Amino acid sequence: MSEKNEISGQGLGSDIAIHVAPSPHLSDQTFTTRRMMTDVLIGLLPLVVMSVYVFRMFAVTQLVICVLACMASEFVFVKMRSKPVTLNDFSAVVTGVILALSLPGTAPWYVGVLASVIAIGIGKVIFGGLGMNIFNPAMVGRAFVMIAFASAMGASAYINADGGVDAMSMATPLTAFKQSGVATSILDLFVGVTNGSLGETSAFACLLGGGYLLYRRTASWEIPAGILSTVIVLSAWADMSGGFGGGFVLHQLFGGALLFGTFFIATDPVSSPVTPKGKWIFGIGAGALIMVIRLFSGYPEGVMFAVLLMNAMTPLINRWTIPKPTGVA
Repeated sequence: MSEKNEISGQGLGSDIAIHVAPSPHLSDQTFTTRRMMTDVLIGLLPLVVMSVYVFRMFAVTQLVICVLACMASEFVFVKMRSKPVTLNDFSAVVTGVILALSLPGTAPWYVGVLASVIAIGIGKVIFGGLGMNIFNPAMVGRAFVMIAFASAMGASAYINADGGVDAMSMATPLTAFKQSGVATSILDLFVGVTNGSLGETSAFACLLGGGYLLYRRTASWEIPAGILSTVIVLSAWADMSGGFGGGFVLHQLFGGALLFGTFFIATDPVSSPVTPKGKWIFGIGAGALIMVIRLFSGYPEGVMFAVLLMNAMTPLINRWTIPKPTGVA
């Protein structure tokens, strides 16, 4: 509750009451959690449509499983804490959609269910609920199942020649490049007719949805700018040093979960810094970690690990970048 002090004017013919309270003094009352989550769902819509177009029922099944499991988990965990049910803010739905889009279409049903339970229970509720969590909940759930069910989440899990979906008969673009140096067509990466996690294949869909979030100011532009500029610089440096061939920079930008993670995971306002300078540090750090993992580890992708590591740094980044009050040298 804001503390208010009344100061009476003297000699002005009447008393003037000046209310002193901490900032912000102006606020948009329509900018609610529900509105933000609705914006995220609208931004995710192009990715959902593209995933259903490419992966068909595989995508539909994962989306239904993860969304329902996240909503059920939130209901149960919130009831266990004797708190009001918060399903109407749509945060559990957003977590479920992002989690589903980060999984391979062939992941068994229990992988999505367990990832959802971990995402809500360990990633969010255990910290006190929405606004208190340190890590992005969807990435907490994905990290757990990636470790616990390596065979269902590894490179081989994406290939299913008997599934009736052409994209699933090929290796993911980053895996193919990591293992054999074969680069996928940039046009295919941009459009999204490649294999991969459900929401990461189409660069166009990610840019379209991400652009909407930036336009609505639901996502801060500094974090995507920091990630993408760092990836461009480091991939260009790697290309000049290692001679990977033409299109390497675009392959790194459009391939894998970079754009998906940049716009929909790294920009999570709860687990990312609050100051403009801190957001730049967060974005640059995440971009650097992504390229280090992609170039020097045996793992072709690095977005999830990079975001979680930078989430852990967020409290320290916020402390480093506390703005000075006006007039303080």
